[in-house]
Amino acid sequence: MCHWKRLKCDVGRSSVVELVPVNLLPDTPLKRVAREELPQHMQKAWDQSLALHGDTTFIEVFGHAPQAYDWYLQDFYSKFFYSGRIERSVVELVRLRLANIHGCAFCNRGDTLAAREAGVPQAQIDALAEYETGPFSEREKCALALADVMALTNTRGRITTALHGRLAAQFTDGELVELGVIMAMLCGMAKMIFAFDLVEKMPSCPL
Repeated sequence: MCHWKRLKCDVGRSSVVELVPVNLLPDTPLKRVAREELPQHMQKAWDQSLALHGDTTFIEVFGHAPQAYDWYLQDFYSKFFYSGRIERSVVELVRLRLANIHGCAFCNRGDTLAAREAGVPQAQIDALAEYETGPFSEREKCALALADVMALTNTRGRITTALHGRLAAQFTDGELVELGVIMAMLCGMAKMIFAFDLVEKMPSCPL
């Protein structure tokens, strides 16, 4: 359900009140771990989350299971997402595309910054919704098409013969498996943070 806020605008001598959609802030049923009770490295993450998102729900809930938090960041991201065979720009585009589809405001904010840091041009970030006709290489377009298949909203998604032909021309089977695992992890985590209501969602969030 979309939430709305009243926005008052002055037009000449008159005032107009307009209803505009606002992001849905998290309202998790789980208990939160106070900042001072978090491990030191998670206290730093708490500060960063507050500065970037204005919300710390994700960090406070994961404070109940620091080992899960560390596994996600250190094993998945450090050892696989950032250190695999797929170039950084491609995995960042894929991650941002999934965040856009899922309507995760929390994810979009952080993933956009990460994409820029990886050298992804703003023109590509702006054109993700129309990537097939946008300023992307064929390899990037194929990876993004695979992301569409893997997205949570595509419950019957599968690699068609046509898509496999395109993918096979750009990626080895090993690279495709790696991409698939990356997307599966991202989608699985998206499901968890939505189900537990841990992050800010966009009004367009379909989940």
